[in-house]
Amino acid sequence: MPTATLLTARDAREHLGRARLMLLFTPELCGAHEPLEVLAAALPFLDAVQVRVKPAGALASTPAPARETWEWSRRILDLARTSGTLPFVLLVDDRADVAQVLASEGVAGVHLGQDDMPCGLAREFLGPDALIGLSTHDMQQVAEAGELPVDYLGFGPVHATRTKGYERGHGSEAAWIAAHVSQSPVFPIGGIDQSNVQELARVGRAAVSSAILSAADPARAARELRELLDTGD
Repeated sequence: MPTATLLTARDAREHLGRARLMLLFTPELCGAHEPLEVLAAALPFLDAVQVRVKPAGALASTPAPARETWEWSRRILDLARTSGTLPFVLLVDDRADVAQVLASEGVAGVHLGQDDMPCGLAREFLGPDALIGLSTHDMQQVAEAGELPVDYLGFGPVHATRTKGYERGHGSEAAWIAAHVSQSPVFPIGGIDQSNVQELARVGRAAVSSAILSAADPARAARELRELLDTGD
């Protein structure tokens, strides 16, 4: 099985343009399994990992805690240093401060929500090489993102998802439209798993969490998700 190695921010931007599968790494979703073992199993099939540490029961708008984000990021960096040749991008959710502190060690950038630090300020804070992602939830936000210094978008929820507390999703067609009009790569997110990811083959990208982290076989789940996305080629 191929193994994974970390990309620096400068190389990561080009890699992200070709990326298929992003994992939102939320340790709480791994259940009784050791989170780093779950991640290590899935890494060969991932293009990007976003460290998303949220307190149990926290709203999606609740900022990720800095200390826990830093600690998990360091653990993943250590894991990456023991791996081999397949590149992936490491990002942190919410915490531009953690992204800055760990930039020299391999964290490529930050993912921001609509209520987080403004993207312009994040760009000033992190500099030109860092990757900045932005969550979008409707076409107006997708259009407005074209004027912002971002490198990729999340769009969703595509389907209802308990992970983020959404009872309804926009559907795969809306995700395709968002990807078609956006100037940046778009990762559909929300309620995506093996049963519906093929609907996003035209988009060619997806961001998932529980579909891999809560799976009995994380490696198999990640491989299947990637193969189903690849049917759009």
